[in-house]
Amino acid sequence: MRDLREPLRRVRAAFEDAGYTVGGVRGLLGAVAGGALARDEVVPALRATRGGSPLELLTRLFWLQVPVDASALAAAGLDARDLLAAGLAEPSGAEVRPLLHAEPLESVGGEGHAGYAVSDLKVRPGSGAVPADDHVVGAGGASGNLARLVVHKAVDNVLDLGTGCGVQAVHLHDRLRPGRITATDVNPRALELAAMSFALSGTDGVELLEGSLLEPVRGRRFDLIVSNPPFVVAPSGDRRFTYRESGMPGDDFCRRLVAAAPEMLEDGGYCQLLANWLHVDGVPWEERVGAWTAGCDAWIVQRDVQDPAEYAELWLRDSCEAGTPEHRARYDAWLDHFERQGVTGIGFGWITLRRSDRPSVRIEELRQAVDQPVGAYVESVLDGFRNAEKFSTGCGSRVRAAAGLVQEQVGPPGAEDPERIVLRQTAGLRRAAGVGTVEAALAGVCDGSLPIDPLLDAIAQLTGMDAGQVRAHAEAVLPELIADGFFETV
Repeated sequence: MRDLREPLRRVRAAFEDAGYTVGGVRGLLGAVAGGALARDEVVPALRATRGGSPLELLTRLFWLQVPVDASALAAAGLDARDLLAAGLAEPSGAEVRPLLHAEPLESVGGEGHAGYAVSDLKVRPGSGAVPADDHVVGAGGASGNLARLVVHKAVDNVLDLGTGCGVQAVHLHDRLRPGRITATDVNPRALELAAMSFALSGTDGVELLEGSLLEPVRGRRFDLIVSNPPFVVAPSGDRRFTYRESGMPGDDFCRRLVAAAPEMLEDGGYCQLLANWLHVDGVPWEERVGAWTAGCDAWIVQRDVQDPAEYAELWLRDSCEAGTPEHRARYDAWLDHFERQGVTGIGFGWITLRRSDRPSVRIEELRQAVDQPVGAYVESVLDGFRNAEKFSTGCGSRVRAAAGLVQEQVGPPGAEDPERIVLRQTAGLRRAAGVGTVEAALAGVCDGSLPIDPLLDAIAQLTGMDAGQVRAHAEAVLPELIADGFFETV
């Protein structure tokens, strides 16, 4: 493969001079065209980019994937020769047409520009085409979710497993201390395009290795492993699209990755991935997925569940097969497979592991909106689970109410006592918890400056409750409230 780094460096300079960033494109398109493009409708965006400025031309060529006039590029000060030399475009008569999709990436916090992702041209609904078997997808909702989940801490040694076009490695490059990123993929074409993403983004020194799962790095350890893996649960042995299907049965790819991660992590190291898992008739999903973990603190979160028909429809739309002659047969094969396996639903979520000698495991469902990026506070979430297990009201323990709590009281107007008291988080995971008088009173007074014992005695005296009962109640309920982030140990 020829060295594209120098022409890609020149293209990067042209992109940046034109303001070809997420913020620049968002401002160019406006809310209506931007919203339509998010739904894969390009007509409003084409109408919004007819002016001939460098930003409009680059957006049309590399995001909307339509040819542009070569003379218009020249008039805008863009050198088409660099685009051709970089392998991003090719001449077509008097026009230049895109060979690849090149899109800007926004930083995880949404406050700036992170780099660029080079991928295969998007296959949009209604085009009459389906992706090639080795199709490499660009940045999307899943890659964005993973980038926002990854823990915010400096690291020395990172593995991006199943790198695809390299989105996670681009996001993580600035977090190295300094160190090395290793990016792996089973698809050679993905590694080629990832190398282009890195060159176009100025992401230097990434090690690229071909292979499945952890085989390319067996025997090595990392501070951080991230993976947006081929988690799609397809009919047995199906591996039509390498970007989404592993060919392993059921949810086995995610299970194997979770099981193998501890031996690949440094002490205190993290493994974070997106996953799908099966809901099997008669087996709680928490029990199935919880059995995957060992040797690590684990936080497994289910964000959504689809029934088998919804799931098949989702991925048939993803590959633009809806409405094709094969659509009904593929749909039927998917439902047949789920019926034989006793599958009642498929869960979508994320898994965070942290290598630990005394693992704490939390498996839960979170459907509410949460503050992003989760990576900014994921470490404190795991610490909360561990601290909850060690908590006791004795021995001078101190706790404080978490910042940003609000208390809601529900009951008939004028009633002396509320029927229900709710503590609600206004930040982070935004949980809500029904609490009793003792917990509500503690939330109002404990700031970590005093041991909890005298506070509980004071609450007992003020409420007329038995001090022993107050202490026993606090011992029973506070660990869960600590684990949920309503209180913090000091």
